[in-house]
Amino acid sequence: MLTRQLSLSVPIFLFIFLFQEAVVNQFKLPGGGFSLFAIFALVWAVISTPEIAALTGFGAGILMDMSQSAGGPVGQWTLIMIIICYGVSYLSYGDGNINGNPVGVVFIVVIANLSAGLLFLASSALLGVTTGSFTQILFTLLGNSLWTLVLTPIVLPVFSFMHNFVFETRTVL
Repeated sequence: MLTRQLSLSVPIFLFIFLFQEAVVNQFKLPGGGFSLFAIFALVWAVISTPEIAALTGFGAGILMDMSQSAGGPVGQWTLIMIIICYGVSYLSYGDGNINGNPVGVVFIVVIANLSAGLLFLASSALLGVTTGSFTQILFTLLGNSLWTLVLTPIVLPVFSFMHNFVFETRTVL
């Protein structure tokens, strides 16, 4: 069972990551743009169990650390994504009001994306990584959150379908 889920999830994660790196990163959008891969990982975590979400956070964080646009030391995004993905899943697991409601999922993903940005900023300060000015950081965090708010409802049905395809074990007769 776990082998089937991993063999289906890994290519999906790699495809979304490569699409992010090859296509989405080429867009120069106001407000810092968005991370389709982070949105994907957070949606996957919200609709998964906490254990799967922690594994999702680890895999997504490793890939985000290997991104050419990632700033900071290797392992920083891994730690942040494990914390955020597990926390989001833990808070929403078993609550049908959040998992069963697309508005709740969008709200949780936007808050989690903003929290990931704030955690990245705080850990960058602790690790001595240089950051921009306060207004530049604020503009980027707000812009990224707004882009996430706009994009998440559009991609949520596709990501939810992929999650159901991987984790549903019902057979159709």
